[in-house]
Amino acid sequence: MNLAGGAGGGFFDAHCDAPMKVVDLGADFARGDARLHVTLPALREADVRVQVFASCSAYPETPADRAVARGSAMVDAVWAMAAASDGRMAVATTAADVRAALAGGPMAALIALEGADPLEGRAENLRAYAARGVRSLVFAWSDNSFSGTALGSGGGLSREGERLLGLAEELALVVDVSHLSDRAFRDVCRASTRPFIASHSNCRSLCAHPRNLTDEMIRELADRGGVLGVNLAPHFLDPDTLRAYDALRAEARTRGDAADARAEIAARRRALARPALEQVARHAAHAVRVGGEEAVGLGGDLDGVEALPAGIDSVADYPKLRPLFRAAGLSERQIEKVCVGNFARVFAEILA
Repeated sequence: MNLAGGAGGGFFDAHCDAPMKVVDLGADFARGDARLHVTLPALREADVRVQVFASCSAYPETPADRAVARGSAMVDAVWAMAAASDGRMAVATTAADVRAALAGGPMAALIALEGADPLEGRAENLRAYAARGVRSLVFAWSDNSFSGTALGSGGGLSREGERLLGLAEELALVVDVSHLSDRAFRDVCRASTRPFIASHSNCRSLCAHPRNLTDEMIRELADRGGVLGVNLAPHFLDPDTLRAYDALRAEARTRGDAADARAEIAARRRALARPALEQVARHAAHAVRVGGEEAVGLGGDLDGVEALPAGIDSVADYPKLRPLFRAAGLSERQIEKVCVGNFARVFAEILA
């Protein structure tokens, strides 16, 4: 924690999708809208010091001509969420802002672009988003002109994607490899010069979802000073839940695109049993064993998932994770690093 300048306690969460619900549903972040996993009151209750808010224009799949407007609306939403907080949360754009939040100042809201689709295929357009406060970048949520993805073609970085990587590093943005294909991950490893993160990805050896990282990838991420953020999505945590999700997905493909069929499948997916909360600690402890205690953090993906593990209903339940990690054998030093210190270190190192 000394690198980040903070005292002990609290949480740093590297990924949530609350801006999507604020934009799409008109959800009220400041007042604690029940439709949100992440709200201002819940963040304060959990003592979250830093929250990364994703601006994802690609989910649900957005026509290319709407990506710019949608991505811009989510960036604007984070600024508006901070403005409505009565000084309790502020958009963070520098390492000093992050350190101030960790030291007891207003909660820091970091803005991430999840999928570079709003850049309209041109890396140079990242400059405008950096000027608006974006400080972290996932190149692609689903396949785009910059990169292939884990659930898409599996392709690597394009030439423009490599340009985007270089510009992100030049602009002191944190590069995020969650959603990227294994091949694109290797391309980032080959071309990057600074630490990068996987903000919301788990351990593939424990749950074989292709969005999770292999042990080899976790070690490579750790060797470069990066951090994996443990994701609370049930089908990223638990193999049985993943099998059930995959079966429903296969059934959905055979039943076509009818609205009633989609609604029924979604309802059955939401009705699946929630995995035990211990699965979160299982992934965190495994990642610590594989990558070391400097390489693991939290990136819950709240508001980007339909369900959460048993015992977690919102970010307000994050304090349950510390005793859970303790029971899984993590030391107090390791728990502090996982809950706040490791992501604090990376963002403090990279942000200008």
